Amino acid sequence: MDWSPILISMKTASLSIFITFFLGIFAAWAVVSMKNETWKLIWDGVLTLPLVLPPTVAGFFLLYMFGVKRPVGQFFIEYFSVKIAFSWTASVIAAVVMSFPLMYRSARGAFEQVDQNLVAA
Repeated sequence: MDWSPILISMKTASLSIFITFFLGIFAAWAVVSMKNETWKLIWDGVLTLPLVLPPTVAGFFLLYMFGVKRPVGQFFIEYFSVKIAFSWTASVIAAVVMSFPLMYRSARGAFEQVDQNLVAA
Protein backbone atom coordinates (compact mmCIF):
# COMPACT_ATOMS: atom_id res chain seq x y z
CA MET A 1 0.00 0.00 0.00
CA ASP A 2 1.26 3.46 -0.92
CA TRP A 3 1.24 5.74 2.12
CA SER A 4 2.52 8.88 0.32
CA PRO A 5 -0.92 10.53 -0.21
CA ILE A 6 -1.73 10.12 3.46
CA LEU A 7 1.66 11.44 4.54
CA ILE A 8 1.43 14.44 2.19
CA SER A 9 -2.07 15.20 3.47
CA MET A 10 -0.94 14.97 7.08
CA LYS A 11 2.10 17.19 6.44
CA THR A 12 -0.05 19.74 4.60
CA ALA A 13 -2.73 19.76 7.30
CA SER A 14 -0.33 20.02 10.23
CA LEU A 15 1.76 22.80 8.71
CA SER A 16 -1.25 24.78 7.55
CA ILE A 17 -2.89 24.50 10.99
CA PHE A 18 0.30 25.74 12.65
CA ILE A 19 0.64 28.70 10.26
CA THR A 20 -3.06 29.58 10.36
CA PHE A 21 -3.13 29.52 14.15
CA PHE A 22 -0.37 32.08 14.61
CA LEU A 23 -1.28 34.26 11.61
CA GLY A 24 -4.93 34.35 12.69
CA ILE A 25 -4.14 35.36 16.24
CA PHE A 26 -1.65 38.03 15.15
CA ALA A 27 -4.00 39.48 12.50
CA ALA A 28 -6.95 39.52 14.91
CA TRP A 29 -4.89 41.24 17.60
CA ALA A 30 -3.63 43.81 15.06
CA VAL A 31 -7.12 44.60 13.78
CA VAL A 32 -8.70 44.80 17.24
CA SER A 33 -5.97 47.12 18.50
CA MET A 34 -6.38 49.57 15.59
CA LYS A 35 -7.74 52.96 16.59
CA ASN A 36 -9.04 54.06 13.19
CA GLU A 37 -12.44 52.46 12.52
CA THR A 38 -12.17 52.95 8.76
CA TRP A 39 -8.92 50.98 8.53
CA LYS A 40 -10.33 48.38 10.88
CA LEU A 41 -13.31 47.82 8.55
CA ILE A 42 -11.09 47.70 5.45
CA TRP A 43 -8.68 45.17 6.96
CA ASP A 44 -11.55 43.09 8.31
CA GLY A 45 -13.05 42.93 4.84
CA VAL A 46 -9.76 42.01 3.20
CA LEU A 47 -8.91 39.33 5.76
CA THR A 48 -12.32 37.67 5.56
CA LEU A 49 -12.54 37.82 1.76
CA PRO A 50 -11.55 34.15 1.22
CA LEU A 51 -14.52 33.19 3.39
CA VAL A 52 -17.03 34.61 0.90
CA LEU A 53 -15.17 33.81 -2.32
CA PRO A 54 -15.87 30.49 -4.03
CA PRO A 55 -12.89 28.12 -3.70
CA THR A 56 -12.35 28.09 -7.46
CA VAL A 57 -12.00 31.88 -7.52
CA ALA A 58 -9.57 31.81 -4.60
CA GLY A 59 -7.58 29.05 -6.32
CA PHE A 60 -7.48 30.99 -9.57
CA PHE A 61 -6.31 34.09 -7.70
CA LEU A 62 -3.53 32.10 -6.00
CA LEU A 63 -2.46 30.62 -9.35
CA TYR A 64 -2.52 34.10 -10.83
CA MET A 65 -0.29 35.42 -8.03
CA PHE A 66 2.16 32.53 -7.70
CA GLY A 67 2.35 31.51 -11.36
CA VAL A 68 5.76 31.14 -12.98
CA LYS A 69 5.26 34.19 -15.19
CA ARG A 70 3.80 36.44 -12.46
CA PRO A 71 5.82 38.87 -10.30
CA VAL A 72 5.46 36.92 -7.03
CA GLY A 73 6.22 33.61 -8.71
CA GLN A 74 9.21 35.08 -10.56
CA PHE A 75 10.49 36.59 -7.31
CA PHE A 76 10.49 33.20 -5.57
CA ILE A 77 12.14 31.51 -8.55
CA GLU A 78 14.78 34.19 -8.98
CA TYR A 79 15.77 34.76 -5.35
CA PHE A 80 14.98 31.43 -3.68
CA SER A 81 15.00 29.00 -6.65
CA VAL A 82 11.59 27.71 -5.54
CA LYS A 83 8.66 27.16 -7.87
CA ILE A 84 5.48 27.60 -5.84
CA ALA A 85 2.71 26.80 -8.34
CA PHE A 86 1.72 23.11 -8.49
CA SER A 87 3.97 22.10 -5.60
CA TRP A 88 3.51 20.85 -2.05
CA THR A 89 4.11 24.41 -0.83
CA ALA A 90 1.20 25.58 -2.97
CA SER A 91 -1.12 23.14 -1.23
CA VAL A 92 -0.05 24.52 2.16
CA ILE A 93 -0.58 28.11 0.96
CA ALA A 94 -4.03 27.23 -0.42
CA ALA A 95 -5.02 25.52 2.84
CA VAL A 96 -3.83 28.51 4.87
CA VAL A 97 -5.67 31.00 2.66
CA MET A 98 -8.93 29.06 2.86
CA SER A 99 -8.79 28.35 6.62
CA PHE A 100 -7.35 31.70 7.74
CA PRO A 101 -10.66 33.63 7.87
CA LEU A 102 -12.18 31.07 10.23
CA MET A 103 -9.29 31.39 12.69
CA TYR A 104 -9.19 35.16 12.27
CA ARG A 105 -12.90 35.61 13.01
CA SER A 106 -12.74 33.34 16.06
CA ALA A 107 -9.67 35.08 17.48
CA ARG A 108 -11.10 38.52 16.74
CA GLY A 109 -14.28 37.66 18.62
CA ALA A 110 -12.22 36.46 21.57
CA PHE A 111 -10.08 39.61 21.61
CA GLU A 112 -13.16 41.82 21.46
CA GLN A 113 -14.62 40.05 24.52
CA VAL A 114 -11.60 40.88 26.72
CA ASP A 115 -12.49 43.42 29.38
CA GLN A 116 -10.20 46.44 28.94
CA ASN A 117 -10.38 47.21 32.66
CA LEU A 118 -8.68 43.88 33.38
CA VAL A 119 -6.01 44.66 30.80
CA ALA A 120 -5.38 48.05 32.36
CA ALA A 121 -5.15 46.52 35.82
